[in-house]
Amino acid sequence: MKLLVVSDLHFGLNQFDWVAQSAPQYDAVIIAGDLLDIAGHLDLDSQITVVVKYLRAISAGTRLLVCSGNHDGDEKNASQEFVARWLQRVRAEGLVVDGAGVDLGDWRISVCPWWDGPSTREAMQHFLRQQATHPPRPWLWVHHAPPDQLGVSWTGKVHAGDTFLAGTIAELKPNLVVSGHIHNSPFRSGGAWASRLGDTWIFNAGRQLGVPPAFIELDLTARTARWVSQAGVEDLNFAPAAMA
Repeated sequence: MKLLVVSDLHFGLNQFDWVAQSAPQYDAVIIAGDLLDIAGHLDLDSQITVVVKYLRAISAGTRLLVCSGNHDGDEKNASQEFVARWLQRVRAEGLVVDGAGVDLGDWRISVCPWWDGPSTREAMQHFLRQQATHPPRPWLWVHHAPPDQLGVSWTGKVHAGDTFLAGTIAELKPNLVVSGHIHNSPFRSGGAWASRLGDTWIFNAGRQLGVPPAFIELDLTARTARWVSQAGVEDLNFAPAAMA
């Protein structure tokens, strides 16, 4: 069971093209948030129209799992917190988005929405606790921000991850968390593309310009991860025996 993991494409159409072309080589593709670019020259509605076409094209070739990031909110909820309503409107067969889980092979994969405040954070944690009631099996979370105070949250100057996520990981104990958000982590001294929190591995491919985007290949059967970027290629074994 081989997965392609990317994040933080930020409306980079050349990178979306590469993902769409590469997708059929994998059993599933994960985009771990920040598909849009709130600092871009094109308005969000126009960006959404284009990105939805890519999501549908990718999901026609393989299973696609997409979580929202802090650039992806297009509406505010009753608590005045941003949410990515547009992702909910493209939910379809083969396309798993915020607040949904799916079983792939022996694994359970849970796709977490971006939280923008207490209301959306509590909703995200409630979703994960519900997912934990399924029969025990290896568990992977897709969550845009990595937990704080790890190599995968290091900007090169400060840690800028999710300060609440570590507690949820300690409570529910997923095997893997794939994330993004901190673009520089794998490329800075003291940073990393893979970190451990207890027995949980957290991955962050980072962001680079050009084609291809920085990406991670996860083999859930062999329990291996490969990070590919302009900095080179690195391999990791996350099988339980290799974690001791």
